Amino acid sequence: METSLVIRLGSRGSELALWQANFTKDKLEEAGYHVEIIIIKTTGDITTHLSFDKIEGKGFFTKEIEDALLNNEIDLAVHSMKDLPTESPKGLRIGGISYRANPSDWLVIRREAYVPGHDLFLKENAIVGTSSARRKAQLLHLKPDIEIRDLRGNVPTRIQKLREGNFDAILLAAAGIERLNISLDEFEIVQLNPKEFVPAAAQGVLAFQVREGDAFALDVAKKLHNSKTLETVGIERKILKLMEGGCQMPLGIYCEKDQNHYFHVWAAVADQWSGPLRKVQLSRSTNFQLAEDVVKALKC
Repeated sequence: METSLVIRLGSRGSELALWQANFTKDKLEEAGYHVEIIIIKTTGDITTHLSFDKIEGKGFFTKEIEDALLNNEIDLAVHSMKDLPTESPKGLRIGGISYRANPSDWLVIRREAYVPGHDLFLKENAIVGTSSARRKAQLLHLKPDIEIRDLRGNVPTRIQKLREGNFDAILLAAAGIERLNISLDEFEIVQLNPKEFVPAAAQGVLAFQVREGDAFALDVAKKLHNSKTLETVGIERKILKLMEGGCQMPLGIYCEKDQNHYFHVWAAVADQWSGPLRKVQLSRSTNFQLAEDVVKALKC
């Protein structure tokens, strides 16, 4: 298929966001489309001095991109799905989602702070950097003696702050490290099991957003869609919606489907990041009422 129509693809400007945009561009150009990447700054990109729980509202990594889509400045938006609110603004919809990259979080530790046999392989009273309420709550649950300090910036910036000694360790999404092919040889890496240290809903997945009624853009997004990913991520996003959660909520959700077609869900939540953590694991042979049952258990 060949088309002379240029698809305007909206993206944030960080290195990881541009990897995602170029990944999308390459896939579409393989299908015969012409693609122009348009970089859009979001509130989350501009407001780097505040932790996520201090930024008002939801969608602070997506709203400006969604506005550009609504204003017909772009035709297709690519988002990290974990940043995307569970409801699109009126006039927009998710047209497709990608395969799922590694959903895990990795703990990246300076060698002098790495202690085999200790909880999380960290020395006592280690200083750990993250601005995620979800990560803070689970860190304190596993190792209450740590000191948590806010850490913002793109992935290379966070790693440089660790390298400079501002922290003993930092938490990063494995998908981002792997996609950027970043060498971490100078550090010790603890690859956290997503069934134990529960990731954000849809972590490792890209979402492709379009305008309602734009049949051409929807057809483009469908070329990128992975229906297998949707089976499990759809459950995670439904739980997130029922919990009325966003980036500020200390909530982790992870779902797998096994070879026998059983769904398995792990979830962890706290009322606030410094509060006690509640964890739930449920398995079902069907997704019917699974999200509702997980939410009921989390609220008990």
